[in-house]
Amino acid sequence: MKTVLVTGSTDGIGKQTALDLARLGYRVIIHGRSDEKVLSAASELKQRLGKEAAVETWACDLTSLAEVRARGAELLARVPRLDVFLHNASLISNARQESADGFELTLAVSHLAPFALAHILLPALKAAAPARVVMVSSQVHNSGRIDLNDLQLERSYSGYGAYGQAKLCNVLFANGLAARFDSHILTANSLHPGVVGTKLLRGLGIRSGPDSLEEGAKTSVYLASSPEVEGVSGRYFTRSREARQSREADSAQLREDFWSLSEKLTGESWSELLRAQP
Repeated sequence: MKTVLVTGSTDGIGKQTALDLARLGYRVIIHGRSDEKVLSAASELKQRLGKEAAVETWACDLTSLAEVRARGAELLARVPRLDVFLHNASLISNARQESADGFELTLAVSHLAPFALAHILLPALKAAAPARVVMVSSQVHNSGRIDLNDLQLERSYSGYGAYGQAKLCNVLFANGLAARFDSHILTANSLHPGVVGTKLLRGLGIRSGPDSLEEGAKTSVYLASSPEVEGVSGRYFTRSREARQSREADSAQLREDFWSLSEKLTGESWSELLRAQP
């Protein structure tokens, strides 16, 4: 049985993604900020799927890198083989806020946390080779801009701008992983889930979207499970088809400069782990 971790899966698209992957026979690890949230979501999924469904929980506050490291190490000990790391967690804040580490909050949850967590879980991903990393981005990444001298948006902040930057970070991270690992060890792709009326969308001032939760989860499920994308890496998808990513996301120079800055901010160095052969 293959194992998948879905971050931000206590509600919305993330929970639907977890449900759909469990239906496909995956061992699904539900993630949320607190034990209360993950236990509630897991209970709901088991009610819908049956008590024998392979649904487990992992609580971790992604706004704290110290907690990501501690809880990530606990998860690694519990799950020595991880077939899919699917990062869905994100947020929107109309007012600039900072994480426990002093980072702009949207950046911390959407990018710095999964950057550090993937590094921690890499032994489990390599043990499941070929493993998959799936980053839930957005078409909003097309309007995202990254100023490496003001990644924390201290000079100019808007909720939409911070979200666009974070979604561009998701694509750049997936592309950075794809550039560093052979596809028979690990593949990494990003996606636009559609426009779904979740609390995230409402945070952008949009009450509803044309896509259902089921439609919003489809591309994540496709990239996590479909044999059609086996060996495919460094691509961006929408509606389960490859799509064009933004010019910034496609920039090798920005990708590498951004990767170096991400290592500096998180304190996670990938150098000794890169290009490893089975």
